[in-house]
Amino acid sequence: MTVEEYKKQFSEDDAVGWLEIDKEFEQLYPDQEPKHFAPAISYMLGGEYPLDGVSFYESKKQEDHFHFVTYGFSELYYNEEKAGGEFSKWGFELTFRLKPFEADNGNPSWAIALLQNIAKYVFDSGNWFEEFHYMPANGPIRLDTDTEIVALLFVNDPEIEKKQTPHGEVSFLQIVGITAAEFESIKENPETVEELVTKLKKNNPLLITDLNRK
Repeated sequence: MTVEEYKKQFSEDDAVGWLEIDKEFEQLYPDQEPKHFAPAISYMLGGEYPLDGVSFYESKKQEDHFHFVTYGFSELYYNEEKAGGEFSKWGFELTFRLKPFEADNGNPSWAIALLQNIAKYVFDSGNWFEEFHYMPANGPIRLDTDTEIVALLFVNDPEIEKKQTPHGEVSFLQIVGITAAEFESIKENPETVEELVTKLKKNNPLLITDLNRK
């Protein structure tokens, strides 16, 4: 998309990239209003959290789970200088599928904090994520929780294709909780990450994170 085409199609009031994310999730959840969480002070105004928001939907596919999506790793707002770029900002947004956990009482706010913490790492370090990357959570992914899920790996969200937006390419990378044993195994043999993903998908094609998984 050229700058001229961009200026014709959009105005400065348009959240161009935000709407591109919404389109994907409206297709998946056409009749659902997501729960949305935005920081009180935006990052641009000196706030602590880099993401402008995180939404989550309730999915009944495979089994009941929450499906989160971030807003902020890609270029969200009107910016003609970014029109037609190769990648929209970092070139991805994160998603996360979580099996409801009893102690959350239907309010998995810790997952939003987790996604914001990953964003802090990306924004502070300049390191981004791609499919089959992985990282430790330096403890349980849900703090103060008796769970074996202590690390994350990144895969393409099984339901959302990489897309070209007016600001460039955006992938939807899903974080998947893995156990300490799984993490140690791929750390020692990084070439086995895809093998682990294939194994996890056998019984869990949508790669829903279950904090009770052993």
